[in-house]
Amino acid sequence: MQIASAPRRLLIPRLALAFVLLLAACGGGSPKLARLPADAVVLAFGDSLTFGLGAQPQESYPARLQALIGRKVVSSGVPGETSDEGLARLGPVLDESKPALVILCHGGNDLLRKLDQRQSAENLRAMVRLARSRGAQVVIVAVPRPTLIPSPVAFYGDVAREYGLAYDEGTLTAILTDTELKSDMVHPNAKGYARLAQSIAALLKKSGAI
Repeated sequence: MQIASAPRRLLIPRLALAFVLLLAACGGGSPKLARLPADAVVLAFGDSLTFGLGAQPQESYPARLQALIGRKVVSSGVPGETSDEGLARLGPVLDESKPALVILCHGGNDLLRKLDQRQSAENLRAMVRLARSRGAQVVIVAVPRPTLIPSPVAFYGDVAREYGLAYDEGTLTAILTDTELKSDMVHPNAKGYARLAQSIAALLKKSGAI
């Protein structure tokens, strides 16, 4: 009975993920981005989700994204890093990589440690301002609340709307509700990272960057 019922238990999260990816690829209203030249550098900045914990390095979302968009993607993810630590690290990484676009996927460890979300949001705003001060465009990837059933966190959308940013609101939430796409409660597996890369690539295309 358990084997026969497993597909039904997975049906809803799979449908949710398909719906999110469809919105990312076809939805309207996303802020426009300047087109990235063929030699542009994209910086993927974050924590273990950017590092690719739960999969091999070549299976991380930045590695998959590079193959999808035909631009160099620099992966700069530090497992366990909080947004305070990320903000302190971002400036030197920007100076070294000189990206035309920064993909921010940060704050998950703040949520795990139940840190003040107002401060997490301020740190994210500061990262956006810092990246823009170096001439980079910014995209935000929202990280879900790490509960039994992952749920969206409002401050990602607040920051995106405040700064007029393109952002992926629901893909990680959908991935982390599908047991076939995650390696543990808070990290995708190789298939999950591939789905995340696909969704970000679709967002970049919809926004005009690719």
